[in-house]
Amino acid sequence: MKLLIIARPFAFHGGIERATAGLVAALVAHGYDVHLLSPRGQAPVPGVTLHTLSLPPLPSAARVLALAMKARLAVARGSWDVVQSHERTLRQDVYRAGEGCHRGYLASEERPRARGLYHRIVLALERRVFACTPHVVAIAEAGRREIEALYGVPPGRLAVVYNGVDLERFHPQNRARDRDIARAEASLPPRAFTILFVGVAALGDRASRFVVLGKGDARSYRSAAARLGVDERIAWLGARADPERWYAAADIVVLPSRYEPFGNVHLEALAAGLPVVASARAGGAEVIADGINGAIVDPTDAGAITAALERLRERPWGDLTAAARRSAEPFTYAAQVRAFARIYGRCTRATCDFT
Repeated sequence: MKLLIIARPFAFHGGIERATAGLVAALVAHGYDVHLLSPRGQAPVPGVTLHTLSLPPLPSAARVLALAMKARLAVARGSWDVVQSHERTLRQDVYRAGEGCHRGYLASEERPRARGLYHRIVLALERRVFACTPHVVAIAEAGRREIEALYGVPPGRLAVVYNGVDLERFHPQNRARDRDIARAEASLPPRAFTILFVGVAALGDRASRFVVLGKGDARSYRSAAARLGVDERIAWLGARADPERWYAAADIVVLPSRYEPFGNVHLEALAAGLPVVASARAGGAEVIADGINGAIVDPTDAGAITAALERLRERPWGDLTAAARRSAEPFTYAAQVRAFARIYGRCTRATCDFT
């Protein structure tokens, strides 16, 4: 099968990027003739034919529209068995809603922002994608329900395909190899209870430490940490290409997202044997059994997050690690490919009028 995937450039240093890269590699391994249509910046992918979309430097609003229009032209010029888009584009058989709904994201904000040009364009593209794409794939049941409720997409056009995770790269055994070295690198005391990704000022143990990984401007968060008097307890590591080492260094992962379709960090942490305190608003909460492999909390309630941390800290570590690992093991890239294969089998050409 000749499969075209439309996606922004990806690498292995971010959760979304690792999820896309893992899927693409698994499709190749399962014998698909994979073609990747992406803007400049995408590195070569073994076994994949790369097609580069040439986009001039543009403001964000114009760029998202240019991507949709240029991708449409590129799709029309080729011959494909199935076109799958991970972006809000105009001509595809399958749309993978990896970012959920922009409409839902805007509604989740504590202080709703004015709908500027960028947001109006994204919302218009989103409406068209959900109205016209024959097969829409959510990455969690929560996302499926949201798409159905906000855009009226009928159940027959909606499916759920969970992300996969690299069960070898993210493994509890990494702790023996990486834990002490990684902690020393980040100046973390060897025995300090360490939380990955978020700091909670109310945590009673002043010896605990927080490690924050991720790209983006952290200045406002660092200022807030200083005001709260916890800045000396936080290691700000930025974007890293070696997240598995930091799962090994940590004792627990906290993801208090206000909007999150299904952060791959949930699966990576569980695969590494770490319990996860997940937001009740995140699709990743679907793989958390409260009190068994983590906890599910209201992301706006700092007290609830702190209580969950304290409660999990009292659990036997071996039980948490085993439960976390077991819960991640069904989420392989091979299982993801099998789920997409069923959708590809239902695809037919010219099933939707894109003109």
